[in-house]
Amino acid sequence: MKSQFSIFVVLLGSLLVGIQLPRISNAQVSESTNTPTLEEVKDAGALKSIYRQQAQQPKTFVKPQANLKEFREEIEPALKKACYECHGAETAEGDIRVDTLNPDLLHGDDVSWWLEVSSAVGNGEMPPEDGPELSDKDRKKIVEWLSAEIQTASRVRRAERAHSSFRRMTRYEYNYALQDLLGLELDFVQDLPPDPISEDGFENCSETLQITGDQYAEYLELNRNALHRATISGDRPAVLHWGVSAEAAAALKFAELEKSKEQAKKPRATQKGRARQRGGRGGYYMNITTGETAPATWSYGGAREAWTPKMTLPDVPEQSKFLAVLPARQRIVVELGNRLPDEGTMRVRVRASRASSESQAAPTLALEFGWQGDKDQRAAFRISRGDMVIDASAEEPKFYQWDIPLSVIHPRNPVRKLEELGVTDRTNPSEYIRLYNTAKDQSAAIHFDYVQVSAPVYDQWPPQSHRAIFIESDNRNDEQAYAREIISRFMRRAWRRDVSNAEVDLQMDLFTRVRPICSNFEQAVVETLAAVLSSPRFLYLVHTDQPQSQTHQAVDEFELATRLSMFLWCSVPDEELLELAAEGQLSHPDQLARQTQRMLADPRHERFSKHFVRQWLNMAPLEFVNINKKAYPQFDDELMDAMQQEPIALFEEILQNNLSVMDFLHADYAVVNRRLATHYGLDDVQGNNFKRVSLNPEDHRGGLLTQAALLAMNSDGTESHPLKRGIWLLESILNDPPPPPPPAVPEIDMTDPEIMKMTLKQRMEDHRNKAACMSCHVKIDPWGIAFENFDAVGKWRTQSQGKDIDASSLLYNEQQLDGVDGVKRFLLANRQDQFARAIVEKMATFAFGRTLAFGDRAEIERITTKLRHNGDGLQTLILELVRSDLFTSI
Repeated sequence: MKSQFSIFVVLLGSLLVGIQLPRISNAQVSESTNTPTLEEVKDAGALKSIYRQQAQQPKTFVKPQANLKEFREEIEPALKKACYECHGAETAEGDIRVDTLNPDLLHGDDVSWWLEVSSAVGNGEMPPEDGPELSDKDRKKIVEWLSAEIQTASRVRRAERAHSSFRRMTRYEYNYALQDLLGLELDFVQDLPPDPISEDGFENCSETLQITGDQYAEYLELNRNALHRATISGDRPAVLHWGVSAEAAAALKFAELEKSKEQAKKPRATQKGRARQRGGRGGYYMNITTGETAPATWSYGGAREAWTPKMTLPDVPEQSKFLAVLPARQRIVVELGNRLPDEGTMRVRVRASRASSESQAAPTLALEFGWQGDKDQRAAFRISRGDMVIDASAEEPKFYQWDIPLSVIHPRNPVRKLEELGVTDRTNPSEYIRLYNTAKDQSAAIHFDYVQVSAPVYDQWPPQSHRAIFIESDNRNDEQAYAREIISRFMRRAWRRDVSNAEVDLQMDLFTRVRPICSNFEQAVVETLAAVLSSPRFLYLVHTDQPQSQTHQAVDEFELATRLSMFLWCSVPDEELLELAAEGQLSHPDQLARQTQRMLADPRHERFSKHFVRQWLNMAPLEFVNINKKAYPQFDDELMDAMQQEPIALFEEILQNNLSVMDFLHADYAVVNRRLATHYGLDDVQGNNFKRVSLNPEDHRGGLLTQAALLAMNSDGTESHPLKRGIWLLESILNDPPPPPPPAVPEIDMTDPEIMKMTLKQRMEDHRNKAACMSCHVKIDPWGIAFENFDAVGKWRTQSQGKDIDASSLLYNEQQLDGVDGVKRFLLANRQDQFARAIVEKMATFAFGRTLAFGDRAEIERITTKLRHNGDGLQTLILELVRSDLFTSI
């Protein structure tokens, strides 16, 4: 039983949350017209912060002692009155006896139990409503004594024990590191398995990231392939060019239409493939002089519609009387045959305009790739990263361009090199691109009259990725000297520190051995660099070993550079960080702050935002939730993409403007794009880019708690799931996970007709009243029920299955939560400190790449205090974390 409680204990909420009488609720919604707004509740809650009331303590080096005198005289009598009746010699509820706990937290073995006592008393959970009285004075006394003792014990234990974050890179860190080293934004890790997730919810945990001997061979092959993609040998490849005008394409389609009309025996109005009127469904070609149209149909058979490339770039034709018209949500295919190369860049240029300026928003265009071998073998998928806004007027069309690395397009047509083009009784080897108007507004059509495709395009030869490795040098005519220059330079970047001559000598020995069996110098260098990247010195984030007597020492400057870059860029340090480390300047507090701000202004910081947010909020289930399309017919891939981006977009807004982390609990704004705004019922939001919009109370949005992604992933795809939502809030937002369920928990009997008559809330209450279920559900259910006004895809509702929704609930101490508004009011009024500490702990876990230990607690408390004293800004949190002893020392 104690092991179950230990899980509950270690990650419990802050012991320094507001000290409230458990029978008094500051979160209940007043019936008067003077109900404060949520922003006013947020401001008032901040004033009650215990952290803000504390003075920021300087670091001291006096040998600490346990304060047992105060315990005997002040604390034990208060505990005896309030706790011993239920947790004493006669009645040890939950198998915990407070009367036998060792009050010496510095040296005793009961720290985890004292953490539980601190949290339960500080949060007002204990004593229970029907238990002994505990006065405000005694409650404050207990919490303050425990706070001081726990922090003292934490400092002592950190000083006595070292912490290890020795681990390999995660899958995504390894990919970003290769991208930055090689200068290519490619996916190098698509064949690697996903990383395990720790109990804390993070992928970069040292406890789970190690490498077996077999994996080293796998990394060697991955590194070799990555280097081959970054370097070249031989002459510059010839470029193929496709130039397809709307006039040429329209001529074919109008000819097909005429042929079908001649053969037709039925009236023209009933013919399949008849000319479509303007605005008809599907893409079509139009003669702007006569107004005639022909559908832009496509068939894979025999590659009859494949255009033939040329070896020279064709002249761009003048505008003609023919246009391709692409209505909203429609596609047009441009077939390219089977000569598209495997490597290099495919450049696609489209001369286009918006069809009309009458639509509120400019249409947007995406680029897709596909092929169809026969009726069973096919593929089609988007290859453009974002949608291109087509803002040119019909009078002045302009070119829009995509550059797509061919090596990232997958899957390709498997028979493109095996079958002859145009043989109708064999599998079609042809491939195509497809233009897709992603606009929702039916008036937002796109006109285009020319498409140009070129591949493989290299803006310079050799490409920059090759030149970055095979640098200009006076040693070019001396293979050994030139190889040593290349290899030593690359080793420094890859191993993230200065390298010794002996280390370079070892790699040169390898180069010397492989050079005779390689076809050229470049291949031998690539083989050597692949070995450099397969070394533990690259794959592992190695912290300097320190003997027991030298724990709590400053980390090596190069290691600090790696810690910082892995935290904020999820990748290797750049040259500026390495130079500062080599000069011994990086660890200076002012320099560390400057570099942190520089890195947060660099686009590479978006990796940190993406991966921290997804892991902190445990967003992995969103990818696997199966939304019921019959129940939610408007749900589509575009909405899912927007939902996945919204938490990251909010994080970015708060980060870049150093806004309060309390905005995660509630904000009077949201960061949404058009598709998400439509889902939420918000007006006047256009485009696919995320932007900040103001909210009104009746919008029922703001902060993380009401975001569709987090509500949908905690549903079953058809209905809401209060239990999942309650557990998620406790774990991800408050870092206060509920205890694990006991064995043999009875399930709700859905075959019972009386059960089926109940609302979801009534079923949960019935289930909670069973003795085996009460202990867990009393902590979880009130939080989850409060979200019942949101359906399985996060839309606001007032009814479910024809019944009015009752989203009110009572917490453990009879405090009422009136729906999600009540949840926000309670958290903002009573749990700001707990949330502040929780987000510090979550970000520290991500930054350090390990699970936090008790020895970290005092420094976490110090960081949280500084965060609260300095306005709760998200950038402030990151700066305090980076300058903390936990980050800069071992």
